[in-house]
Amino acid sequence: MAETAAIIVCDDEPDLRGAVAEYLGKRGLDVRQAEDGAALRRLLADRPADLVVLDIAMPGEDGLSIARALRADSDIGIVMLTAAGDVVDRVVGLEVGADDYIAKPVDLRELLARLRAVLRRREATQQAVAAVPAAAAPAAAAPGIPPGKRVRMGRTWLDLDARRLIGADGVEIPLGPSEFALLRAFAERPGRVLSRETLLDLAHPRGDEHFDRSIDVRIARIRRKVEAVPERPAVIKTIRGAGYVFDPAAEA
Repeated sequence: MAETAAIIVCDDEPDLRGAVAEYLGKRGLDVRQAEDGAALRRLLADRPADLVVLDIAMPGEDGLSIARALRADSDIGIVMLTAAGDVVDRVVGLEVGADDYIAKPVDLRELLARLRAVLRRREATQQAVAAVPAAAAPAAAAPGIPPGKRVRMGRTWLDLDARRLIGADGVEIPLGPSEFALLRAFAERPGRVLSRETLLDLAHPRGDEHFDRSIDVRIARIRRKVEAVPERPAVIKTIRGAGYVFDPAAEA
């Protein structure tokens, strides 16, 4: 990760915004400040950024709406600032495309560590996507699954509405609730590297406590269902030091 990564701190509290910007700037990052969504967009139009630190609770357009719009247009890194212990904001933030979150009051050392981790994952995502060939033309619909409501995952099809995994022969493959939650998280974010922490939040939205390595066990289980050769995964790949990525172009 380049130490001169471009960061924008978007928060309506000038004291907090200034303190964060000063701290990051002294550590070699290129930091700009925005007091709201309109100011953020002006800064981005003037010059792109690698990552945005975005407060959720802002008057007018809130951080979740801004994050959703940013993610629709780009793969910019997004770290949300949330109220302490607010699991709902945290999970919704991740669902709209944020890469990470940190609770207020902000520990500046932790914030810097999380920003660096997101920037590293962003670089890994770009490398992973660059290594993935362009997706082939859409294949014929899987047996019993209406078009537009299923995602091909290797040799299987995931029906998002019916919460079913269908094999190439049209036979349903049993899925546990947490396995479906993980597959849905990947299907909705093709080509994005998802950290274990992000997957835990997306797969367990009620804030239950889980060890991050439990993700590895469940990934191994779903690989046995979607991969042609689970020992050499091509559909759900491991990105060392970053997490996992779903390759929608992987051969069935």
